[in-house]
Amino acid sequence: MADHHRDSRGVLGGGGFGDRGYGYGGDQAQHHQQKQPAMMCALKAAAAATAGGSMLVLSGLILAGTVVALTVATPVLVIFSPVIVPACITLALMAAGFVTSGGLGIAALSVFSWMYKYLTGKHPPGADQLDHAKARLASKARDIKDAAQNRMDQAT
Repeated sequence: MADHHRDSRGVLGGGGFGDRGYGYGGDQAQHHQQKQPAMMCALKAAAAATAGGSMLVLSGLILAGTVVALTVATPVLVIFSPVIVPACITLALMAAGFVTSGGLGIAALSVFSWMYKYLTGKHPPGADQLDHAKARLASKARDIKDAAQNRMDQAT
């Protein structure tokens, strides 16, 4: 409390970085605002009020138009709903079928591309993992074959 004092502008200072215009920018922002002419601030306020007011009017008009359109469209939708609902369901199912078909087609093409690269020796991503898995599987198969052969030998 004792180190707070008023500077030449009458602003209460804290005795820290704020006195020199550094720190959190409080004194610096106030000094910058005082440098701007009052006319510029008034123009900025007028422009902001004009833009905000026009956007507010447009949002009100859009809301009113939406309410009117919904009021007009509701009876039409109720009358035609026995036709519209099955048609929408059918269109949704058809779209889902086309999207699924396209996705599976792209997946198949990418798998065939990977297989072609692997078989031609171009070493696609993941080929080393496949080779490691193949070696482990062959090793396990050999172990099982040897164990079965040992049991057959012991049984006879």
